Amino acid sequence: MFTEATNFSGDVDLAFKVIIGISIFFLVGITTVMLYFVIRYRRSKHPKAVQVKDSNILEITWTLIPLALAMTMFYYGYAAFRSQRTFPSDAMNVTVVSKMWVWSFVYPGDKESAMLVLPINKAVVLNLTSLDVIHSFYVPAFRQKEDCVPGKTNQMWFIPKLAGEYWVLCAEYCGMNHSYMEAKVRVVSQAEYDAWISALPAKSAEPEGLSIIKKNGCTGCHSLDGSKLVSTSFKGLYGKESLVVTDGKEHTITVDDAYVKTSMYEPDKDIVKGLPKGVMKSYKGVISDGEVAKVIEYLKSIK
Repeated sequence: MFTEATNFSGDVDLAFKVIIGISIFFLVGITTVMLYFVIRYRRSKHPKAVQVKDSNILEITWTLIPLALAMTMFYYGYAAFRSQRTFPSDAMNVTVVSKMWVWSFVYPGDKESAMLVLPINKAVVLNLTSLDVIHSFYVPAFRQKEDCVPGKTNQMWFIPKLAGEYWVLCAEYCGMNHSYMEAKVRVVSQAEYDAWISALPAKSAEPEGLSIIKKNGCTGCHSLDGSKLVSTSFKGLYGKESLVVTDGKEHTITVDDAYVKTSMYEPDKDIVKGLPKGVMKSYKGVISDGEVAKVIEYLKSIK
C-alpha cells in the first residue's frame, strides 16, 4: 500500500509506477513477439530460410516507440527530482550528523537528540554531514535518500504530511555495524513539537579532547564507556599496560603520551595484539600536536 508520508512520496511512487508499467509492457510485448516468431517461422513450416528485406516503416516504428517510452520515464523521474532540489526559504533547518554507526540531529538553539522529531505540514531542510566515512540518510517511507559526505554538507527537504514514526536507515555500506545504523523520524503536531523542543536541553559544553575525538570519528571504533567495539575502549586506557606487535615481535607497552601520539600518527607501528593491520588511518596533518595534547588530557580524565 502506497502512503504519501511527505509532499514528494506521491511523485516518486508515480515515477516508479510508470517505469514498472513500461517494463511490463516490454516484457509482455517482446515475449509475445518472440513466441509468435518461434511458432510462425518454425523449421517444420519453413525448412528453407528466406532473407527478409528492409522495411523503413518497421525501422521507424521500433525506434520511435522505445524513444517515446524512454522519454516518458525520463519526464516523470526528472519531475520528481527537480521539485526536491528547489529549497523553500522559510523551511525549518535541522543538521543531521552521521558517524559510525549512529545518527544525531541538531536543532536551532544547539539542541541535540537521537530521534528526528518534526512538526506535521511544515517544510524542513536537512543539512547532512559525516564525521568519518560516507553514509547515506534514507527514510524508506519518505522515498528519499541523500549521501552524507565527510568535509561536505548535502541537503534534502520535504514536508511531512502524515503523523507517525518512520525508520531512518543508512543506505551506504559504512563498516562492520552498518546494518545497525538506525534511528527514527517522529512526525507530530505543532503543539506537541513545541512542547518537545522546549523540554529538550541544549548541548552541554564538553572537553576539547572529547570534541576532537568525536569530530574525527574515533568513537566509531573506540567506545567511551568500556564496551568493546572494533578496538579497545578509551575508558581506563591511559596508563594501562597493553600487549602490542611491533615489526612482528610481541612486547608489552604502557599507554602514555608518546604511545598515544604514535598511535594517532603511525597507527600501524605498534598494533594491539589481535587487531588487524591497516584498519586505522593516520591522523598526521589532520590532528595537530596541540590537539593531540588535548586528547591525551581527556584520556587521563576517564579512568
